[in-house]
Amino acid sequence: MSATTEERLARLEAIEEIKALKHRYLRACDAKRPDEFRDCFIASGAVLDYGPRIGKFTDADGIAEVFTAIALQRVDDQYVVLDMHHALHADIQVLGDGEASGAWTLRFRQVDRRRGTETVSAIEYADRYRIEDGAWRIASSVVTVLWSLTTPLPEGHVIVESFG
Repeated sequence: MSATTEERLARLEAIEEIKALKHRYLRACDAKRPDEFRDCFIASGAVLDYGPRIGKFTDADGIAEVFTAIALQRVDDQYVVLDMHHALHADIQVLGDGEASGAWTLRFRQVDRRRGTETVSAIEYADRYRIEDGAWRIASSVVTVLWSLTTPLPEGHVIVESFG
């Protein structure tokens, strides 16, 4: 039996809402907004595996604390770590009953002023989503780093930041 027009439309709307959720999450990371970052996850019980460098968590509060500790470090009134997340190649599957899965490719850049380095990485996300309080939220996320390249910042580099 084929899906009705209403079912197909609901599926497409769910996919777009999940894409918007992921984009909010990435923008919160880059803009250093811990409350918006935390709000992207279910209220309790999220399973998040960010690999050996950051760790595995069984609730989003733990990863939000790590995010805050890393992202909001400041030295001489400048952020120590600057991130750039560009997610693409979304593959979202609506599973029904307010559940969905998603795979994303992430192109990630990070400047670490303390270490004097820039890191570029190719990363894959495997996510699960759930509707909570009428909105899609991330219920689980597993991050796999495919490769990473760290280089020293060039002599005389200048970084201008304008976080609002």
